[in-house]
Amino acid sequence: MTSAPSSDEVAPAAEGTARKRVLLISPQPFYQWRGSPLRVRFDAQALAESGYAVDLLTMPVGDPFPLPGVTHYRAPNIIRAKNLAIGPSPAKAILDLAIAWKAFQLAARNRYVSIHGIEDAGPIAARVARRHHVPFVFEKHSDPASYKKGGVIKGAVMAAYRRVEQYSLRQAAMIIATGPALAEQARAANPRVPVHAISDIPASLAEADPARAAEIRASWGLPEDAVIAIYVGSFATYQGLDLLFDAIPHAVKAVPRLYFAVIGGTPEQIAERTAQMAAAGCAEHVIFPPKVHPDLLSTTLDAADIMLSPRIHGDNTPLKLLDYFKAARPIVACDNPANRLIVGDTAAALCEPTPEAFGATLAALADDPDRRAALAAAGHELYLSRYNYTTFRAALAAAYAGLLGQDGTAAGERGTP
Repeated sequence: MTSAPSSDEVAPAAEGTARKRVLLISPQPFYQWRGSPLRVRFDAQALAESGYAVDLLTMPVGDPFPLPGVTHYRAPNIIRAKNLAIGPSPAKAILDLAIAWKAFQLAARNRYVSIHGIEDAGPIAARVARRHHVPFVFEKHSDPASYKKGGVIKGAVMAAYRRVEQYSLRQAAMIIATGPALAEQARAANPRVPVHAISDIPASLAEADPARAAEIRASWGLPEDAVIAIYVGSFATYQGLDLLFDAIPHAVKAVPRLYFAVIGGTPEQIAERTAQMAAAGCAEHVIFPPKVHPDLLSTTLDAADIMLSPRIHGDNTPLKLLDYFKAARPIVACDNPANRLIVGDTAAALCEPTPEAFGATLAALADDPDRRAALAAAGHELYLSRYNYTTFRAALAAAYAGLLGQDGTAAGERGTP
């Protein structure tokens, strides 16, 4: 198997050659605006800014996204994939073989102090780390139990994924989880190694532009007195979109000046939901603005009044909550462990995961500007104190220093665990 150089494969800067090198393996497209690729961007950037030279190995699809101190390699595109859906798939399984081949190739010619594997790249990273006697760092982004729908085949695939994850957890020298609930799962699977809950952060470091936000709001063509609730994210089953769209008629009936901007669906998904809203008699209350670049997300959220997180179950934190905190807007979310661990009792209006309860909670908040302001302030304080890039970078640097030593000495030089 041969691999033509990717446009992202560039030689590391001369000053980076003296740095301790980390191989970061992500089995997702890069760069794309969705949960894991966003996190991987910040992983790579934070490690590079903490003094490491980072080789980032990803799937062969995605947009270029140069990062100082990071050399991006793509696995060979042996199936000529154009895109990859979220979650396990036959295409990803085939491309995992290409990632494995490329990872062993890179490790054969570079001296790494750790091999850092994301999600289902864990077994690949574990084997490469074992071959070269360096620590394997496993990063857990999701709870397989959150993918509950999909029939017998999807259930079998997810069962296999859970076994893969358990293998990665048991082999790791250090585990990083994106939230406290996921960290507890990791500790239960492998209590012998350090587990670090390093929370996600908002999708972009860009700040909102109030003037542009006003233009975006005006472009939506909604009444001037509209209270606009916004959802931004994929239309994947686990996001709770069935609940949201079933709740909209209840909310609109209670508060007719309530409108919805739903961003993130494919044309087919939008057509399906448009028909659903038309059948419910509230099509004029729901708009589907086009997807926005992460750096425009803060400004887009600034154009709305209420943020929505309808995810029903699972222990992985909805990334959108953190963007909502940054936007200083109130949140309506389902009362489940993933949400409650982040928002507590003061930073969101939590409700039972039923259309009636979600709609009623949303309507009550739309009619209560004082409560909206209080929730928004509490959420923004959490962003300032906890869920920001400066805190994220410090936590990741501290985890690596604990694993490797302050001088970055590889575990293989001090006795492999």
